[in-house]
Amino acid sequence: MAGADGFIVLDRVGMVYKAARGPVEALRDIAFTVGRGELIALVGPSGCGKSTLLRIVAGLRPATTGRVLVGGRPVTRPLAEVGMVFQAPVLLKWRTILDNVLLPAELSGLDRATYRGRAGELLGLVGLAEFAARLPRELSGGMQQRASLCRALLLDPPLLLMDEPFGALDAMTRDEMNLELLRVWGETAGARKTILFVTHSISEAVFLADRVVVMSPRPGRVARIFDVPLPRPRTVATRATGKFGALTLDIYEALTGAG
Repeated sequence: MAGADGFIVLDRVGMVYKAARGPVEALRDIAFTVGRGELIALVGPSGCGKSTLLRIVAGLRPATTGRVLVGGRPVTRPLAEVGMVFQAPVLLKWRTILDNVLLPAELSGLDRATYRGRAGELLGLVGLAEFAARLPRELSGGMQQRASLCRALLLDPPLLLMDEPFGALDAMTRDEMNLELLRVWGETAGARKTILFVTHSISEAVFLADRVVVMSPRPGRVARIFDVPLPRPRTVATRATGKFGALTLDIYEALTGAG
């Protein structure tokens, strides 16, 4: 996919922070589009502004320069129709898993009972149906992150913004969550969500994405965009293919300046 329909449009986005020792330029002239239903991964060195860019797209922080459009509308305030997943699950420890998943409905002033069935379906989709009445401390890190994903999907947002959601997990659990995300992305009712996925892992980016956006060191710029022509559905065996390895190496060289 080339992102031609422009569900998300980033038009020369820049971000400058005010700091005690003077302004810090975090982002400069970020420009690319994301097509509806695409899964786009952002990779780049620490401090290059990947997380800042997600916040700008979500409307949580205004860009200093440029503009962002989502669904054809300028982003001028926090978006209502967006799900966010962070590196930490951020589950409320005193609420059951089901009640954590239902939180977006409560915060939006919606009827809990209306969304209870959907919450149960989502928990079933990620294998947590029997843990709905448990507290977060009774679940492993990977299970908590599955619950966090369900919470982000509860209101059926067309856009998911994911900021290193699996970075704190062990390697095996991270691989399982990669597969889980692709399964949920492909199996949820209706059209696929549009996903912006921040990661430090090149192999994770290649495994998940339709395209990988490589960002430069601060100030973050778009250094290069790679298409990922690997067939779907992707499985663990995908990682063992020559195409996967070659593309991972190409992105590593673009990211590090090697080669």
